[in-house]
Amino acid sequence: MKLISVCGARPNFIKIAALLRELADYPEIESILVHTGQHYDTAMSHQFFDELNIPEPDVNLEVGSCSHAVQTARIMERFEPIVLQHAPDAVLVVGDVNSTMACALVAVKLGIPVIHVEAGLRSFDRDMPEEINRVVTDALSDLLFVTERSAVENLEGEGVSPAKIHFVGNVMIDTLRAHQQLADRSDVVARLELHPRDYVVLTLHRPSNVDDPAALARLCAALREIQRSHTVVFPTHPRTRANLQRRAASTLFADMPRLRLIEPLGYLEFIKLMRDSAAVLTDSGGIQEETTVLGVPCLTLRENTERPVTISEGTNRLVGTDPRHIVANFREIVSQPTQPRTPEYWDGHAAQRIVRVIADWHRLRSRAPLTCESGVAARPA
Repeated sequence: MKLISVCGARPNFIKIAALLRELADYPEIESILVHTGQHYDTAMSHQFFDELNIPEPDVNLEVGSCSHAVQTARIMERFEPIVLQHAPDAVLVVGDVNSTMACALVAVKLGIPVIHVEAGLRSFDRDMPEEINRVVTDALSDLLFVTERSAVENLEGEGVSPAKIHFVGNVMIDTLRAHQQLADRSDVVARLELHPRDYVVLTLHRPSNVDDPAALARLCAALREIQRSHTVVFPTHPRTRANLQRRAASTLFADMPRLRLIEPLGYLEFIKLMRDSAAVLTDSGGIQEETTVLGVPCLTLRENTERPVTISEGTNRLVGTDPRHIVANFREIVSQPTQPRTPEYWDGHAAQRIVRVIADWHRLRSRAPLTCESGVAARPA
């Protein structure tokens, strides 16, 4: 079997690392890694490849940063020749970024089956670019691997055949569990002169938070209160930093002596920073999952989440952007932290289940008889 695996952005790298590690145990599967270059700098790409032992990509499309439409178009234009050159039996995509949807579209238009890892998650908010990517990719996919039971229900509600859906767990947690001991040895907390449980971690990158001046002002009002009792450490995504600079960050963060903006961290350092914190404030999807397994309280600064299991079983609370609501919930989780449960199949073995299903699926397809229409041999259905 020849399989093209696609990654493009920071969350993809964490997920693809576990899958590639497992694929290495299947010599009958030829794995070709394509990096779209959606995230491309040292902090957002190269460092992750090094820390997670991801092999050098076989192909780098080098699309870089641009608008959603232009980036999607560039990925499709540059990915199509790669698919035609290698003629894979399937294209595997992970997550919900532009690279995910763009490469799925190319594959399906060329008659290549699509495998989607982390399928079925829904925020039911079409204003989120990621939601569009998720819905489109799932509609095109032949195999859909899901992380939680709500995703199964979402897909079946959209008319996806149950035969295509496989509840396998979370490959992001595979990578977390595999690297947790190594992350614990990081000196990042001491190097930043922080004390465990005396600081909180903040991440922001959603346009609804960093592009909307009113939403950003509300968040700053909440941060102003929180930093009175805890240092707020804010590793800033490049897009967020540029946005803050345009909005005069010095004015936004005035009177916040305990707010510290730092450069993006590598994977191991960031896991250690979260693990030793009193709480994490975020608008990221993956961080909701990581904090659940780390047992760290998490406040999600959004009106919705596509990962409800992190609330029902994990440490996550959905708090929106109302400063009074954020501060009240922060004080409660710090004084009375909850004891999380580990969601089903978040045991570090999701990649094993996924690759086993892919291998079995391909064997069944290979035994199917070929058909011919208009003199052109078709792939097994």
